[in-house]
Amino acid sequence: MDWKLLKETDGLRLFAVVLDRDDEAFGAIQDFAARQNITAASVSAIGAFERAVVGWFDIETESYRRIPVEEQCEVLSALGDIGGDKEGKPSLHLHAVLGLADGSTRGGHFLEGTVRPTLEVMVTETPGHLRRTKKSEFGISLLDLSAREA
Repeated sequence: MDWKLLKETDGLRLFAVVLDRDDEAFGAIQDFAARQNITAASVSAIGAFERAVVGWFDIETESYRRIPVEEQCEVLSALGDIGGDKEGKPSLHLHAVLGLADGSTRGGHFLEGTVRPTLEVMVTETPGHLRRTKKSEFGISLLDLSAREA
């Protein structure tokens, strides 16, 4: 993985993060956010995986139904955010649409993916007054307009 800070102004930082073949994308992005102390950001990515898992969140069971994709696939779109958990650690929440060889797609919450050949990720840290709060019933951080940076 390689990264570069592209811009920093008025509480906003923009990073380009490039993942390499065989990197596990979810963990790599989460680790990057932890190293950069990012707990409020938007994330977008394109690239490809040799295999991946997306999920569908079942409100009744409060858990993800795993949808494995056991083939080379294009990351047509990956969008989401980084919020902070109760301990102040980054919490990654991404949705992905994956394109398959026959032109069909699989999509849902992005849970894991092995990069092949690359994944290009843009991370835009948001100003301190715009934060997300972890909602235990959903297991993700959601926009909290009343939250303030500590």
